[in-house]
Amino acid sequence: MTKFDAVAAVSLRFGVSLTPALDIASVCARALAAEEGGLDLVGVQDHPYVPSYLDAFVVLDQILAATRTISVFPDVANLPLRPPAVLAKTTAALDIVSGGRLELALGAGGYWDAITRMGVPRRTPREANTALREAIVLIRALWADDVAPVELAGEHYSLAGVPAGPAPAHPIEIWTGAQGPKALALTGEIADGWAAPIAAYLPYERWGEANRLIDKAAVAAGRDPASVRRIAQVVGTITTAKGRPRLDEGTSPVRGTAGQWAEVLARLGSEQPFTSFVFWPEHETTDQITAFAGEVVPEVRRLLGEQNVSRDESDGKRADHVRLDRADRRMMGA
Repeated sequence: MTKFDAVAAVSLRFGVSLTPALDIASVCARALAAEEGGLDLVGVQDHPYVPSYLDAFVVLDQILAATRTISVFPDVANLPLRPPAVLAKTTAALDIVSGGRLELALGAGGYWDAITRMGVPRRTPREANTALREAIVLIRALWADDVAPVELAGEHYSLAGVPAGPAPAHPIEIWTGAQGPKALALTGEIADGWAAPIAAYLPYERWGEANRLIDKAAVAAGRDPASVRRIAQVVGTITTAKGRPRLDEGTSPVRGTAGQWAEVLARLGSEQPFTSFVFWPEHETTDQITAFAGEVVPEVRRLLGEQNVSRDESDGKRADHVRLDRADRRMMGA
């Protein structure tokens, strides 16, 4: 046993988040470096209002075509600019053509000035949370293996007898990028995971309370809090010289050696319920990704004493989705 408590009965996941730059060849090369290094995930930021960025889902498609084993996810999908019915079709299609290598992270809206300039009405926090809930229900309903047309009546999104399908190749997990208390509670109640916003949006000292809110909401909904995946997303640089990295407060990027990175991430995994870790390199180079995959990840696994447990989660996930879908359809008046 190490000085850190062992993380019991979980399989850790590690990934990297990339910018959807116009140089798609370089983006794919970095994703391939992540795959070759044994990472599990590649996230792609979704900011449709940035003219120097390619569309996130086009980039996800290109990464899937260039790789064979690594999974991808939008980090996080801009829900106000992506109608959930079409989003359900797009994500299912990408999952099918990739053999089940896509997960979905959803954001209720962040840069509202930029979003509204693209012709979408501004939403209040309450409206954004309501829309997020409706979108999760709607997307899952359209992914279902169900011959009955989907009918949902929501405040922001509705379906009037839309045929479901196609079903994804695997039970896609829906994560949120929640920040506020109500969005965090929604995450614990119905989402599959929480992709913690980087510290610039949610300072490190608020992550602990955020996880507690998710746990409380999960218990209130009759769920095991451990069934809600927690993804820590950390910005920084892996250096050769020692730094003074910390993840207990503030918004500063982590800058330190691979060993120091491993210690701060392992502490997150032992003191909070994080089981997935996504590296946001300040400088997106293959060297940084290779260092994370080859030097940081193995040490985090060692420090946390990972226990690989053989279990089939898919059926349980799908059953949980069906239960939640039925409850939420009633809530939406279907």
